[in-house]
Amino acid sequence: MTTESTETLATQTAETLPVETLFDQALQRYREGESPATLIPVFRDICARAAKSSPAWTCLAWLYLLNDQPKSAYKAAQKAVKLNPEDPQARINLAIAMLDSGQKGVRPHVELAQQIVSVVAELREEVQANFADGLQRKPDWSSLKRVQSWIFE
Repeated sequence: MTTESTETLATQTAETLPVETLFDQALQRYREGESPATLIPVFRDICARAAKSSPAWTCLAWLYLLNDQPKSAYKAAQKAVKLNPEDPQARINLAIAMLDSGQKGVRPHVELAQQIVSVVAELREEVQANFADGLQRKPDWSSLKRVQSWIFE
């Protein structure tokens, strides 16, 4: 099989797979260390196909943040927060995007995320793991460190 036919087959398969399967596969690729730059188009496609999926928008915002694209991250995080206002990770992504792009109004997002993670242990653990992941992938990420300290200190 040629490379061209393999790529065509992969595209056809991606187009016919349920969006939930594509999301799970893309998330697994991220966990295996694939770069945010290569995953951004995948998550943009997932968001286009499942426009009301807050987790997809949250992931896309995170990838944009890791790829130093705070304005795009801001737009994606806004959509995630609009779809699920109680998602602390969506709020954290929005706060980081706002800090990275020099916007004001971060406090309400941080405070709400802080309240949620203080009450829901499962979400607290998930958010802590995401902070650790972000610092592993981008060790000098000052806005991530600031938001982390605001939420957990």
